Amino acid sequence: MFDLRAIRDDAEAFDKGWARRGLEAKTPAILALDAERRQVQTRVQQALARRNEASKEIGKAKAAKDEASAQALMAEVAALKAELPTLEETEKTLGERLDGLLAGLPNLPAADVPDGPDETGNVEIRRFGEPPAIENPKDHVALGEGLGLMDFGAAAALSGARFTVLRAGLARLERALGQFMLDLHTTEFGYREMSVPVMVRDTALFGTGQLPKFEEDLFRTTDGRWLIPTAEVSLTNLAADRIIDSEELPLRMTALTPCFRAEAGAAGRDTRGMIRQHQFWKVELVSITAPDRSEAEHERMTAAAETVLTRLNLPFRTMMLCTGDMGFGARKTYDIEVWLPGQQTYREISSCSNCGDFQARRMKARTRPRGGEGSPEFVHTLNGSGLAVGRALVAVLENYQLPNGDIVIPEKLRSYMGGLEVLKADG
Repeated sequence: MFDLRAIRDDAEAFDKGWARRGLEAKTPAILALDAERRQVQTRVQQALARRNEASKEIGKAKAAKDEASAQALMAEVAALKAELPTLEETEKTLGERLDGLLAGLPNLPAADVPDGPDETGNVEIRRFGEPPAIENPKDHVALGEGLGLMDFGAAAALSGARFTVLRAGLARLERALGQFMLDLHTTEFGYREMSVPVMVRDTALFGTGQLPKFEEDLFRTTDGRWLIPTAEVSLTNLAADRIIDSEELPLRMTALTPCFRAEAGAAGRDTRGMIRQHQFWKVELVSITAPDRSEAEHERMTAAAETVLTRLNLPFRTMMLCTGDMGFGARKTYDIEVWLPGQQTYREISSCSNCGDFQARRMKARTRPRGGEGSPEFVHTLNGSGLAVGRALVAVLENYQLPNGDIVIPEKLRSYMGGLEVLKADG
């Protein structure tokens, strides 16, 4: 959401920002609706004031035995009373239209975000490691099925496409990855582990920007709740409708949860394997900061996510997303892409975004300035994957494969695997 006063004061800046995302000018429609609503609001206020004034004048007219004036005033009051419901309904309708228009508009990109139409405009910031020299590498599907520990057929019989059954050692390796990530983020980076609901109400998804625009990407329960597409939704909304003392900031939270996505916009993409699933595990990082600290926090969060990959010795590159590839609520995003030998390419495994005050305005999440003086201001919110567990599993399988199809367990995960060093068939 956006500050209407700011749009009135500098409409050009907003249109330039949205133009960088490939959108046509939006402020003419916004300002026209705003002006129409304000006219109706003025008329409502005038009608209420006149009704109250006329009501007082009726008493004076009756006291003066001026029946004609009293009757005329009573007729005027009756007309105003009849008009007010229509005016108030018009004001409400215009307000809902204006809110709907604003709610469907994406965040403005930061000044240093590169312009571009799609992923071709993304800019590499840094990279770690070299892709391993593997002769005729197998992808994770061939490896997992070869081990007898990954079963897409059984999952399809249970649930349809884009689900996976993992068995024995591979299920344990997935669990080990999630636990390793949580331990790293809580002990070294100061994130507070949380256990949060995976079903939420409309207001939570509106707060983080998934609703109303991306409803088709979500799963809804029969009682009107929604399955979370990411723990960002639950974690970030813990700041909703609050005024947080500045001394409490930054709030850093992490959670390992299942995530659920309809993948409505991804028909035909990544249909093989675990890259794009309806259900998957992810460790999420969320920070709530003072406005002047969010840029530094963004760099810190991205470094935390990168550290997972460096500790696992998985090659990756970090990309700054361009305006055409950035998410709806983000003002700046870094994507971390891990090398997958089975595809001979880098694939996204984490997306770390600074949303500025975009989500905070929707959630009404504010903080008091230091010293307690001045009006509360909106906090800044940040979120990032730390990491997507399923894709991390894919990366480990493909980068640590042996010629016979066995998988070397990364050293940092062996304590979580009971000391196991190599995952073998039916392990």
